[in-house]
Amino acid sequence: MGRISAWVLLAASVLVAVPGAAVQAQPPPKTLHIAVGIDADTLDPAGQTTTTVANMVDYIYETLLRPDYAGGTVAPQLATSWTVSRDGLMYTFRLRRGVTFQDGTSFDADAVKFTFERLLDPKTRVPLRFLVDAIKEVQVLDALTVRFVLSRPSPMLLSNLTYTTTAIISPAAAAKIGPANLVRDATAAGTGPYQFKEWVRGTSILVTRNPGYWGKAPAFDEVMFRVVPDAGTRETMLLAGDVHMAMLPPAPDVRRLRENPNVTLVQAPTDRVIFIGLNTQWGPLRDARVRQAFNYAVNKGAILSSVLFDLGTVVDSPCPAGMFGYGPVQAGGWPFNPIKAKQLLAEAGYPSGFEVTFFTPTGRYIQDFQVAQAVAAQLRNVGIRASVSTMEWPSYVAEITAPPERTRLQMFVLGWAWVVLDCDGVLFGQFHSSQHPPRGLAPAFYTNAEVDSWLDEARTTVDVEKRKTLYRQAQQRIWTDAPWIFLWAQNWYVATVKSLVGVSITPIEKWDAIYATWK
Repeated sequence: MGRISAWVLLAASVLVAVPGAAVQAQPPPKTLHIAVGIDADTLDPAGQTTTTVANMVDYIYETLLRPDYAGGTVAPQLATSWTVSRDGLMYTFRLRRGVTFQDGTSFDADAVKFTFERLLDPKTRVPLRFLVDAIKEVQVLDALTVRFVLSRPSPMLLSNLTYTTTAIISPAAAAKIGPANLVRDATAAGTGPYQFKEWVRGTSILVTRNPGYWGKAPAFDEVMFRVVPDAGTRETMLLAGDVHMAMLPPAPDVRRLRENPNVTLVQAPTDRVIFIGLNTQWGPLRDARVRQAFNYAVNKGAILSSVLFDLGTVVDSPCPAGMFGYGPVQAGGWPFNPIKAKQLLAEAGYPSGFEVTFFTPTGRYIQDFQVAQAVAAQLRNVGIRASVSTMEWPSYVAEITAPPERTRLQMFVLGWAWVVLDCDGVLFGQFHSSQHPPRGLAPAFYTNAEVDSWLDEARTTVDVEKRKTLYRQAQQRIWTDAPWIFLWAQNWYVATVKSLVGVSITPIEKWDAIYATWK
């Protein structure tokens, strides 16, 4: 099939010329095909670590609450209302009536209790258990009322309950194979608008419309997620009409895709921060003046435009805009000032610069290796000789999770995103000393006792304004201490055929296409 005819066939109503017959209209496809970059490792909500996989799981499972990005808060989903005790230690939820799991059993308070006790069970693999680890006890008050009793105040709990990890599962479906492992066998365990149908490892995942869904029915009978690791191939499939939506086509092609009359590029900012980590415990980088010099030496806006094709926004704080507690520190980010960079290096005792090892992944973030090369070139202008090297992702993870006594890290490219829009995820996760590898994922090894104290207090206080104040203080201090070269918040994007409408991007790097339809 030629490219032109393929595109014609994707229109909501297609005219097909048949010799000797009247022109007839062909109905639009009933299966939506989406090309994604990775296969799932598990379809168990509890096992999620990757937003792309969680995005697919969201078609099948639902959480008690959903995020309200427009209002900056949370909204009802399987829970219709909730109350919080004055001391912040009891959360009581009223559940939606008339909901059934895809196996035909009822959704009720017992199912919620089962789900959260499973999440808290050390025998269950839950990489993001910290989302719910403040819960001490789950109490069933009646069939449609459940209470969480906390061991400590957790001001992020309601937001945490919007993420895929906490989706409610059917106790009956779990019992068929045992609750410890719902990787793929409990095919009717959710309450979502679609239910699992087929998983061909490394090739595709197929879900089909749930006929008993309690909410609005989606337009498509089926959704097939096609596993296509190569970005260029995903783009080719889209242009040929083999898929209707493609996740992250090649960044250099984004401008051309925007101009293609047969394509819609859906793009939005996310909470993914891209940065150059600086090992604050290594040699010259122990000195904050040196780290500040690195920030002055790099023209973030120029790299963002020329290498990343404007698929991001330069950050002006350690916590990206749009998250609770965000406070801008320096408008436009660290200014590009190589003269100031040289001055600071000379004050720190390095007038001629020095050599540094610079690690970067390839293909994990948008144009990551190319970004590292551009940064290294600009550092050379102030005497910093950064030797760039790359490796495949599993080896890279091993490098960034090595303890300080074994690490080879000096400079490194990394991205950090969070599952809820709260600065705690970035600030505590990357700048609290308790998160140094191997205990956490903060390989800059930044340590500041005052920052630790502010972040500890912010995690347990229920006073909203107090939390904002603590976060602002922490962001200002971290920015000045410069444990990173602060780069940008990365945009996220998908390309769709022009006739597909109703697709959007969420701030946590998910697409929203459950209610997409043909134009």
